Amino acid sequence: QVQLVESGGGLVQPGGSLRLSCAASGSGFSISTMGWYRQAPGKQRELVAAITRGGNTHYADSAVKGRFTISRDNAKNTVYLQMNNLKPEDTAVYYCNADSTTIIGDIEVWGQGTLVTVSS
Repeated sequence: QVQLVESGGGLVQPGGSLRLSCAASGSGFSISTMGWYRQAPGKQRELVAAITRGGNTHYADSAVKGRFTISRDNAKNTVYLQMNNLKPEDTAVYYCNADSTTIIGDIEVWGQGTLVTVSS
């Protein structure tokens, strides 16, 4: 089984920074691609960034604008999202996602989300 636990969300002022963390736990799994999605109030869930096990990254053009950086630590089965120069429009629930191969097959795992609120 695989579980994703997100942390690092909270309230931050515009222009501030946050680092989100998502740790995968369990046994009998191997994670390939991990990513961050977000869902703002009244909007659809959208991709923020994704990263492969080898470190190749992809960023959503509309969301990142050079402000966010995704990274991972394979030894810790953890993915991070460094968010700088946060804006009110970044306010959303941020979800961690992982594509995982387990002993019984391939699965997609989602975290429960962590709320990021950017407000003065």
